[in-house]
Amino acid sequence: MLKFLAIRDFVIVTSLELDFSAGFTALTGETGAGKSILIDALSMALGERGDAAMVRNGCERAEIAAGFEIAALPGLQAWLKEQELEGDAGVCLLRRVLDNGGRSRGFINGRSATLQQMREAGDQLLDIHGQHAHQSLLRPDAQRALLDGYAGIASTAEKVAALYRDWQTLRRRRISLSENAEAVAAERELLKFQRNEIEGLGFNVMDWQTLQEDYARLSHAASLLETAAFGIETLSEADNACLTQLNALTARLRDGITHDASLGETLQILESAQAELQEAVYALRHYQQRLDTDPQRLREQEQRIQSVMDAARKYRVAPEQLDEALQRITARLAELGGDADLVELAQQEKSAQQNYFAAAQKLSAARKRSADKLSREITDALQTLAMPGGSFAVAFLPLEEGAAYGLETIEFQVAANPGIPPRSLAKVASGGELSRISLAIQVATSQVASVPTLIFDEVDSGIGGRVAEIVGHLLKKLGKSYQVLCVTHLPQVAAAADQQWQVSKAVENGTTLSRITVLDGKQRVEEIARMLGGVKITETTRKHAAEMLGSSV
Repeated sequence: MLKFLAIRDFVIVTSLELDFSAGFTALTGETGAGKSILIDALSMALGERGDAAMVRNGCERAEIAAGFEIAALPGLQAWLKEQELEGDAGVCLLRRVLDNGGRSRGFINGRSATLQQMREAGDQLLDIHGQHAHQSLLRPDAQRALLDGYAGIASTAEKVAALYRDWQTLRRRRISLSENAEAVAAERELLKFQRNEIEGLGFNVMDWQTLQEDYARLSHAASLLETAAFGIETLSEADNACLTQLNALTARLRDGITHDASLGETLQILESAQAELQEAVYALRHYQQRLDTDPQRLREQEQRIQSVMDAARKYRVAPEQLDEALQRITARLAELGGDADLVELAQQEKSAQQNYFAAAQKLSAARKRSADKLSREITDALQTLAMPGGSFAVAFLPLEEGAAYGLETIEFQVAANPGIPPRSLAKVASGGELSRISLAIQVATSQVASVPTLIFDEVDSGIGGRVAEIVGHLLKKLGKSYQVLCVTHLPQVAAAADQQWQVSKAVENGTTLSRITVLDGKQRVEEIARMLGGVKITETTRKHAAEMLGSSV
């Protein structure tokens, strides 16, 4: 729901801030006062194109901000999240800045946005009906969604769309395999060879690490044996071996303790070192005994390492990644399948196609049943809206191959007068007719449409008296389900509103300015009386206006 609108330096508005309420609001005022400026400003906030002429004369820029409550619009909330344009919870703020050079910038929840993004958000927030471009009812997808919602088959339509996607996925895969059968067969054979080659290595990352360690030790066995022998000789077998020298020193220290006990601490340290060195000698001798110097085993390890390295170079991976390469090859083979898989895939495609057409035919039947009922309701409504003999119909334009949304394109068609063939709603030329038709459609489908705010411009064009009163009551009825704003010059329509705003124009310091006033009860009587009686307002006119307001409650 639209909560507020702020306008600054736009056309003939200097500064204007409006808070909106639920229900039906009438916007009235004398001709030329600027009633359409509000709609033009909202259109700009919703992504319509603007030009430099919209900036108030003498100002650098115009700025428009519109705030909406979106707690009841989960689809829009999801879209904002997907576009990374989220704002405060349950709120959406659209802002548009237009400079006097014609350049404009758009923002959604304070973040820069394209005009396309603003239009996409606006499509879910507000509809303007009349001689303005922002009308979702002219779009085939919106017409289809309205019909499906009216029929209560939106979930069925979603299931049909899912079946269609499944069918098309299988179809594309089957075509791809069929058209590239020879290339696929060649690729399959190559992949099988590659898979067998890598599997033949019996490669394992842990075994590879152990093999490298063993090879490093075995390839340096002679040097390692020399090192161990040198250590043993140095520590215990040479004439001046460390242990021999240390044993002699500890013997002399034991003799020296008898004369000076303080040598005991040094003796303890040396005896500990003596034990450690002896342990080192034992360890080196054990190492000598277990060190493998088998040349045949060394050659086998060299061959094994070379095989792994050759395979890694061939598949352009590190040796440690050969397992991953094998997984990719196996996965690709599963994707390609075999000749038998192509036959099975064709069968799956046929089955998916049959499932889609069966569901789509049921969807079409349900649509046609509801279309007849909807057409009668809207046609009946047109008779009361100054379109006697007018008729409404829902046309089904068949699609031979079907589509995600079903077996037909939905088109709303209207014949404004008897004897005239129906035409697409999008081709109805009269703004007044289009507004009234839209009003009839909105009333008929008021429980299923998703856009929460509706604005009607010129809805009362070419009507008056009893018809105007009917339009007013229809708008009031619509206001129970939606937030409705109507620009009107008819007192019968304005009197039916839950609240009424007056647009006025004044000249200040040689500049024409437009203002909007929220009317209280007495002010509404005066405004309705003005609309009834023109320049001279009498007590009789005021009494008539008060009666109209009383009867509309």
